[in-house]
Amino acid sequence: MSLIRGLARFFRHDAAGGVVLMLSALLALIVANSGLSGAYQGWLMKPFSVLLDGEGLSKPLILWINDGLMAVFFFLIGLELKREMMEGKLRNPADVMLPGMAAIGGMIAPALVYLAFTWPDPAARAGWAIPAATDIAFAVGVLALLGKRAPATLKIFLLTLAILDDLGAILIIALFYTHGLQPGYLVLALIPLAGLFLLNRARVHRIAPVVLFGVVLWVLVLKSGVHATLAGVVTAFFVPLRDRYGKSPLHSLEHALSPYVLFLIVPVFAFANAGVVIQGLTLSSLVSALPLGIAGGLVIGKQAGVFLTTWALVRLGLARLPEGVGWAHVYGLACLAGIGFTMSLFIGGLSFTDQARMNEVRLGVLTGSALSALLGYAVLRRAARPGTRSGTTGSRVSKAASARADGRTG
Repeated sequence: MSLIRGLARFFRHDAAGGVVLMLSALLALIVANSGLSGAYQGWLMKPFSVLLDGEGLSKPLILWINDGLMAVFFFLIGLELKREMMEGKLRNPADVMLPGMAAIGGMIAPALVYLAFTWPDPAARAGWAIPAATDIAFAVGVLALLGKRAPATLKIFLLTLAILDDLGAILIIALFYTHGLQPGYLVLALIPLAGLFLLNRARVHRIAPVVLFGVVLWVLVLKSGVHATLAGVVTAFFVPLRDRYGKSPLHSLEHALSPYVLFLIVPVFAFANAGVVIQGLTLSSLVSALPLGIAGGLVIGKQAGVFLTTWALVRLGLARLPEGVGWAHVYGLACLAGIGFTMSLFIGGLSFTDQARMNEVRLGVLTGSALSALLGYAVLRRAARPGTRSGTTGSRVSKAASARADGRTG
């Protein structure tokens, strides 16, 4: 019983998702470089079909994971975005400005750093968006390891930045990773979209009809050439925040879905996509343009984009740092924003189909994310030491104020 209670406490901890994600990536790395490598690759490429009278979908298992399971992941992101826009951190434009601009800077700078490394290779330029995204679960997990030593307002800042970063990644996928567009299927997709609109308008209590229309929408979007995970986001925005009885289907669904996404879907994705084959790697492989561009974008670009944008806005008097947050905290947060992992691997899979290229992508993402996590944790841990001068601007607060901030986020 004590083991069960211990596991229950672990899975309730904010860092649990990041730890499980890290273990899944580590397992993929071990399996990909062991005697099980052939079985691992064979399992990922095994065809899986859903057919009716010979017609339907037939894809390798890896694509079912990346297009199907990740649609559920994006569905959850859509639910979080809608909730935050309607009643949370994204409701007040004044609260969104600083993390929002930091998120934009934190997407532009990594892309520029990546292009600086890969410009001589035209084929590699397609991956410019790989280092632009932040992994919420991993970043929040690392921050959670600091416990009460990190200001509660810093977590709010990081969550807002990461949510807006996800929104930016969704827009990038929609605009730049749509290939072989087939308008006929998009026209057909208007039918389930209309159904979702009517259900939302009627403030339905039951979720099943929404999910059914969402599945039909996913199939049609997949067939259209637009990346199918976007159907998950669109469906989420039609889940009613309040039904006709005053209850919240959106809150209920988000609460029910979160553990499955965090502890099943994302780890399965990591296991399927993080298997870097180390055999044959040389020093020249580590410093070749593609992995170096990704790692440089995550480590250098994210730090520069997030920190310098925040610094400029505060110095120009256009924004204020959150209560209790100093410049050392902002720098540590900028480092944590360089943990790309899930989103970076996902965009890497959209950018390249060649396995040799994908191995370089995995190498760059894992290296850059690991360095960002270690550096961010070290900076924030040092910033939390008693007597450390963090250089806050108008935000030196008492312990009582910090306690109030903790209460707001508890």
